[in-house]
Amino acid sequence: MTKQKRLKSKVCLVGDKAVGKTSLIRRYTINMFDEGYLTTIGTHVTKKEARILLPEYDLLVDIDMMVWDIMGEKGFRELLKDAYFYGANGILAVADLTRRRTLDNLDDWIDGVEDVVGKVPILIAVNKADLAANARFREIDVAAFAKAYHAEFFMTSAKTGERVEDVFRRLGALVAEQQLQLA
Repeated sequence: MTKQKRLKSKVCLVGDKAVGKTSLIRRYTINMFDEGYLTTIGTHVTKKEARILLPEYDLLVDIDMMVWDIMGEKGFRELLKDAYFYGANGILAVADLTRRRTLDNLDDWIDGVEDVVGKVPILIAVNKADLAANARFREIDVAAFAKAYHAEFFMTSAKTGERVEDVFRRLGALVAEQQLQLA
């Protein structure tokens, strides 16, 4: 018989401004997309409940994910990182496929979170996959970056919904495994 557990987790979306963090959260939580750019001031927290099956452990996990959308300004990150990253159980690091610098800058974002909370599950979301014709880097570049952090990556599009559910569900599974000390 499958065992059941309930967890609460804090996951932080990090990355430069305008990579689509807020749009990814909106697509995941309410299945909506807005063409207008929504600047996050400070941070915004959204709750999403997910049911995740971990068949290798014969376990069904109901996880209350507190998804923290954090302002993409570097100065802000340095000033308030301890307060916003404290207690994070996972990181979704977001880059914009149409801007190479956003991938390069993820090092600083990830390191900033890990400086506060230590090693936690990390996933890389390369957003705006619907704009592949304007890509400024390739999947092989993302794979090399992700490998350095022992992380998986997903090509996502908040606009079309492509792989958005997948990336959050996978992060939820990794977070649950770590919180339950299964990993």
